[in-house]
Amino acid sequence: MNAPAEQAMLLSPESLAKIDRAVAKYPPEEKQSAVMAALTIAQDEKGWLSTGTMDHVAQYLGMPPVAVYEVASFYTMYDLKPVGRHKLTLCTNLPCALQGASRTAEYLKQKLGIGFGETTADGRFTLKEGECMGACGDAPVLLRNNKHMLCAMSNEKIDKLLGELK
Repeated sequence: MNAPAEQAMLLSPESLAKIDRAVAKYPPEEKQSAVMAALTIAQDEKGWLSTGTMDHVAQYLGMPPVAVYEVASFYTMYDLKPVGRHKLTLCTNLPCALQGASRTAEYLKQKLGIGFGETTADGRFTLKEGECMGACGDAPVLLRNNKHMLCAMSNEKIDKLLGELK
């Protein structure tokens, strides 16, 4: 591997310091317990989790790469391919579906012109289907960029959000 490509996979000193803080929460022999935090930190820096980035996390935590891939591929919050600037994840589990998430999904797909797992041509939006976000009473629930939960998403609220994000 050439040096620039190798450098692109590495995490910044700031991200490694954040991972070190997460690792410090566990006994030294259990540092792999910080894998979810480490993946989140890596994704925040890189925008998504390439195999190279996951390999770096695995090496840093002293884990087999496959164990890191298993975690990253299991949870919907991790992106294994590039996503748009605004990732919108809609909970479609039964409680949300019963409170309108299915209609919300169709409205979002129509407004953005994409389906779940797709990114708009301009790279602004990626639409993902998510698992329970623990806010069933506030359904339908939308998570923006894994960090901002938006509740009771009506068509009007979606129009307002998309207008603000464009």
